[in-house]
Amino acid sequence: QLQLVESGGGLVQPGGSLRLSCAASGFTWDYHAIGWFRQAPGKEREGVSCISSNGESTNYADSVKGRFTISRDNGKNTVYLQMNSLKPEDTANYYCAARRYYCSENVAAFGSWGQGTQVTVSS
Repeated sequence: QLQLVESGGGLVQPGGSLRLSCAASGFTWDYHAIGWFRQAPGKEREGVSCISSNGESTNYADSVKGRFTISRDNGKNTVYLQMNSLKPEDTANYYCAARRYYCSENVAAFGSWGQGTQVTVSS
């Protein structure tokens, strides 16, 4: 499977910003949609955003619309998640995942996962 590595997490105050990165190894990167998911301690994993293989289609959870932006740079085999106006409820471990071509609402449809990067929003 495709190997994915997340980075960019950290501690930030409410209202602050972070940019997460998802870097992949393998020459099949251009054929995969990439999704971002998050999971807080004791909570279920939830979808945050997704971008199709050609970058023309993007999806966002209602809770992050207008605050988060997903983008991809296929030349660098990297997908980014720009997070602005962060709230305490955004605190979670953030994961990226890959599936062929198109986004899906079903987390089980994503076959390759990274190890996660922690985002903590607190005063």
